[in-house]
Amino acid sequence: MPGSPVSIGASVMITPGASGPPDMGTIVAVFPPVITANGLPLATTGSLCMMINSVWGFPYPLVIGPLASSGVQVAGRALVRTFDRIPTPPGILLILGPPAAPFITDQWPP
Repeated sequence: MPGSPVSIGASVMITPGASGPPDMGTIVAVFPPVITANGLPLATTGSLCMMINSVWGFPYPLVIGPLASSGVQVAGRALVRTFDRIPTPPGILLILGPPAAPFITDQWPP
């Protein structure tokens, strides 16, 4: 889905979560090589999220799956944008934001 790129600190939600109900989390790491906007590294597929299990409350790591923007790529990894729905085991990862650079909009399809 077209949208603005996100960075470290963006909220994410995976449905279904590790125990069934959706789990919430945050993007915590963007691995090199990176591109930046507003001085922030922009998230790409393969970036790391820290999720919180909604039933038991334990944290767990989750790597963003491989399908996002088809037009903007960094070293073969697609740019992650607000409101992208990315297939990531165990479900679909929804990128909630906020955007790192609201003045940039990637219009390429997923």
